[in-house]
Amino acid sequence: MRVLLHVVVKEFIQLRRDKKMIPALVIGPIMQLLALGYAANMDVKEIPLLLVDQDRTRASRALLDRFEGSGYFRLAGTEDGAGAVEPWLVGGKAQVALVIGAGYGEAVAAGRAPKVQVIADGSDANSAVVGLGYASRIVAAAGAEMAAGRREAAGIAPVAAGAIEMVPRVWYNPDLTTRWFYIPAILAMTLMLITMILPSVAVVREKEIGTLEQLSVTPVRPWQMILGKLFPFAAIGMLDLVLVSALVVFLFRVPLRGSFLLLALLTVPFLMTTLGLGLFVSALVRTQQQAMMTSAFVFMMPMILLSGLIFPIENMPAAIQYGTVVIPLRYYNLIVRGIFLKGSGIGVLWPEVAILAGIGVLVLAMASMRFRKNLD
Repeated sequence: MRVLLHVVVKEFIQLRRDKKMIPALVIGPIMQLLALGYAANMDVKEIPLLLVDQDRTRASRALLDRFEGSGYFRLAGTEDGAGAVEPWLVGGKAQVALVIGAGYGEAVAAGRAPKVQVIADGSDANSAVVGLGYASRIVAAAGAEMAAGRREAAGIAPVAAGAIEMVPRVWYNPDLTTRWFYIPAILAMTLMLITMILPSVAVVREKEIGTLEQLSVTPVRPWQMILGKLFPFAAIGMLDLVLVSALVVFLFRVPLRGSFLLLALLTVPFLMTTLGLGLFVSALVRTQQQAMMTSAFVFMMPMILLSGLIFPIENMPAAIQYGTVVIPLRYYNLIVRGIFLKGSGIGVLWPEVAILAGIGVLVLAMASMRFRKNLD
């Protein structure tokens, strides 16, 4: 017990002397708690809705009013035909499409059973399930109200004819398998873990044993040193991409509908950001423990919580939503899920790629300048 007490006292003294570890231990968890408390909301509201109204009658407009008035859906746009639905879902501009076929109003007036189709984006299984549930309730309520109106007008008992029959169809994830939604996200987190923590720890380890100072007095230039240190970890990241993608496809049976070559190519700007952050951390800290704690609590956890990997960004407060625009994992998450589940190409993903590349160049430049300053 006495030995244990001495060890505890020694740890407190060491923490007090380490001015960079204390902020990481205190401020990091607080920021995570705030982010989790505000962002961890699995409720789905204001789902972007695409309307395909091929009937254009008062009855079809009344059904749309029910969707908009429910508070669960937000009209994102309208199209004339069902063939235009896919670009909206692939591009992420809508998550649910409401297709009202021609003859809907006539069927309602005649007391027949009109059909309404709801198409959901199943790449986000949680939102698809909740959205279909909301749509089912709205359509069922509309059908019950119309049936009650006809019964009251005719003075007869209720009949089954005339109720609206909804035919749901889920794209990209027909069985709404949650694994299809989360497994690609694990790929992104694995790459971030490998290419952010390992470089920072490796560089700091060289500081501790003194080899970095020895290397700095050699004729090797700073940019050569930086590139030489980051390239092996970039190669490891690409190797991990191949291995993890193989497990995702062959072990977990998640379909890869897009091009793996495109996925590998679009992974490069993401690696630029994670390697840059790892290098930046190594320039700020002095010990391997500091490097791991700073990488995990200051960078990794906030990015995981606020990137949309777990919690929908649309459900977060507006201030936090604006803050997520600088998180590189947010854009790589869209790239990975888009290629795996939707088969998206560069024509759809280029905005995410452009933003991610810009962040990568900026982070890598800042990290390089900080690292060169330490060498000087």
